[in-house]
Amino acid sequence: MTNIFRSSTLTVLPEWIDYNGHLNMAYYSVLMDQCADQAYPLLGFGPDYRDATGCTTYVAEFHICYLRELHEGDRVTSTFHLIDFDAKRFHIFQELWHEDGWCAATGEALTLHVDQSGETPKVAPMPEAILGKLAAMKETQKDLPMPERAGRKIGIVRK
Repeated sequence: MTNIFRSSTLTVLPEWIDYNGHLNMAYYSVLMDQCADQAYPLLGFGPDYRDATGCTTYVAEFHICYLRELHEGDRVTSTFHLIDFDAKRFHIFQELWHEDGWCAATGEALTLHVDQSGETPKVAPMPEAILGKLAAMKETQKDLPMPERAGRKIGIVRK
């Protein structure tokens, strides 16, 4: 069974609208981050995990493709697709879906597991319990195709 995580409905707030009359680019990321905050407890992450272990996650890289404008009051959901993981990192792909059924943006992240308990934060292996939850999520999503926009690079293509 394929099971992609989908956030609760999220609403574009008035203070997120820029002078062009649409959602400012930064808030597409905020909406996707709110989805990650909802998915993280399924993986064992969150404030309780940080407080108990001194470990957390840091996003090392995040790419957004803006596909369609969002406006004040628009209602969206975001997906959370686990592409891959290893002992210290995980790679996810997200889509931001308008309630009318169209995709407004995609996001792709590489996230690190970080031990903050010492003087300097450092990337560290995840505990077996977290790795098990990542493996379980990956298994439920194994039949999902690789997203077309995953792995894109930015640049000017010259012909």
